[in-house]
Amino acid sequence: MLNTVAGRDGQEARASGPRTVRYGIIGSGMMGHEHMRNIALVDGAVVSAVSDPDAGMRSSAQALAGDGCRAFADHRDLLAAGLCDAFVIASPNHTHAAIMGDVLASGKPILVEKPLATTPAACRAVIDLARGAEDRVWVAMEYRYMPPVQRLLREVAEGTAGRLRMIAIREHRFPFLKKVGDWNRFSANTGGTLVEKCCHFFDLMRLLAGAEPARVYASGGMDVNFLDETYPQGRPDVLDNAFVIVEFDNGVRAMLDLCMFAEGSYWQETISATGDAARVEAFVPGPARFQPGGHERPSQIVISPRATKVELREEVRTDEAILAAGDHHGSTYYQHRKFVDLVRHGGRPEVSLRDGAVAVAVGAAAEESARTGQAVALRDVVGG
Repeated sequence: MLNTVAGRDGQEARASGPRTVRYGIIGSGMMGHEHMRNIALVDGAVVSAVSDPDAGMRSSAQALAGDGCRAFADHRDLLAAGLCDAFVIASPNHTHAAIMGDVLASGKPILVEKPLATTPAACRAVIDLARGAEDRVWVAMEYRYMPPVQRLLREVAEGTAGRLRMIAIREHRFPFLKKVGDWNRFSANTGGTLVEKCCHFFDLMRLLAGAEPARVYASGGMDVNFLDETYPQGRPDVLDNAFVIVEFDNGVRAMLDLCMFAEGSYWQETISATGDAARVEAFVPGPARFQPGGHERPSQIVISPRATKVELREEVRTDEAILAAGDHHGSTYYQHRKFVDLVRHGGRPEVSLRDGAVAVAVGAAAEESARTGQAVALRDVVGG
């Protein structure tokens, strides 16, 4: 088995084409900046306009984009300017649903950051708004596009694990970062940690299982982070640790182990898929800026077959320029490669509105289970 090296030219999806794709970035904060740094690495893609109500973020984003980028305080003015071929919605979670209504009217492709909205009801409202336009909306589940996760997904799809029975995801990482207006300290704005942070993982579980979530159990708390913080709207209420179990309708079980006060963990994410033939694991380091020494490290894939009991361990290397462009181990870049291809050539988004809505529904069910101590059934939570 050969080492896997994922670089800018190592992906199947091509982002080259005859015309430049002009992006509009709606929400120019931390994640908006990450999108911009990655778009700058994609051939034939530019950021032509940014919007943000915060003057500092708006100015910083315009400077990052460089000459020719216009800046707007209101996303509706950006839309009216007619400068863009596609849009990224990277504003705070609780604004996604309202902004989606405005951007859908443009008729242009949309990459909307996770979570799609903060509640299952808001997700259903967005899906209703987008009827007939579903092929233009891609939900930004970046974790799918991490090179080690792509490798894990491929191994499972090719049957390396055999008949999949269990999925385990562990994320031990740093706390939520400081955001403008401290909006991410409150569940009313984020949907709660198990929506805001963990919808990525519930999406991966569903993708690996190839099935729909049926029932969710969770235990969690706010035990370490932000306990001494107070704001005009009150005290923070976002969970900083949890265990979540998701049962799928094909019998696969999945577990999430989340800790948001584990700075410096050698592996930030460990994703394990175990079947009757083998266990396949992806080990992913956190962003270099949060690691001792500040150095980028390769991820790893480990395959442990039951029959031979001989572990196969390989590094999965990614271009360091791509790793340095964001905090998601290169995934934002590879996602934009595919999204630009969609903008140029059409087709269907790889992450649909329904995918985004189901991930939110599982997160919301986990938040409810953690509050009540009761299992939550998922049937009929998301239609479509």
